[in-house]
Amino acid sequence: MIALVFPATLLVLILLVGPMAGLFRMSLNQYSPSELMIEALSGENYVQALSDPYYQGILLTTVTVAFSCMALSVTLSLAPAYWLARMQSRWKSMITILTLFPLLVGNVVRAAGWMALLNNDGAINAFLRLFGVTEPLQLIYTPTAVVIGTTAVVMPYMILTLSSVVEGIPRQTEEAAANLGASPLIVFFRVLLPQAAPGLLAGCVLVFILSMNAYATPVLLGGPGFTMLAPAVYDQFVKAANWPFGAALAFVLLATTLLLTTAVSFFLARSLGERHATA
Repeated sequence: MIALVFPATLLVLILLVGPMAGLFRMSLNQYSPSELMIEALSGENYVQALSDPYYQGILLTTVTVAFSCMALSVTLSLAPAYWLARMQSRWKSMITILTLFPLLVGNVVRAAGWMALLNNDGAINAFLRLFGVTEPLQLIYTPTAVVIGTTAVVMPYMILTLSSVVEGIPRQTEEAAANLGASPLIVFFRVLLPQAAPGLLAGCVLVFILSMNAYATPVLLGGPGFTMLAPAVYDQFVKAANWPFGAALAFVLLATTLLLTTAVSFFLARSLGERHATA
């Protein structure tokens, strides 16, 4: 058994643990404009990342966008996931492939498509001009554009995760509740949703992590005045050449994602568990 696990463990250590350990060691170094990086064992980069109001604002923006995308994804994915899971048509495989299809397109390409829609001279403002709206709406380079674009990226994960769990729930439980007089909404929220809690929890965690670490969509749809943590890490490494501080920001992003993911998992599991107990 150990012989079977050892190659995979070694691969994880080489490809994941090793680089992360090196990055953490780099985050403890000091930055010098002349020497770029000075060997040290200092936590000043973390102090700066957590105490600087500018980076506090970036962290708050990142968390707000991630929670907004998660909530919007859940709201928009419940009905399509249920419809896909209960579909008996021969076209089900084709529709599943179409749900997966956006994942085959790069985030940059999808963001470019949203730019064509949301731009001041884009499709939406062109459509509004047909109804006499002469002043274009500022849709691009706003937090709303980032939330919409990021939600479009992560929604297929939520839909497929939820539908795979709903498929394993016997339809007879819904029929029994309906025969006892429950309305469709009560059947969905009091019978089906508690049983689909593992899929909902997994989908929320996955969407939240992807949204926290989004890069291309915030850069292209948010514009220069909108920054999230992942682009901020890139800027420190590539533009400012401040590798120690960029490494510290990367670990702040990692730690925040882990802490909030754990909190989201706990509260969702507790909420769905209480709903299941009272059903």
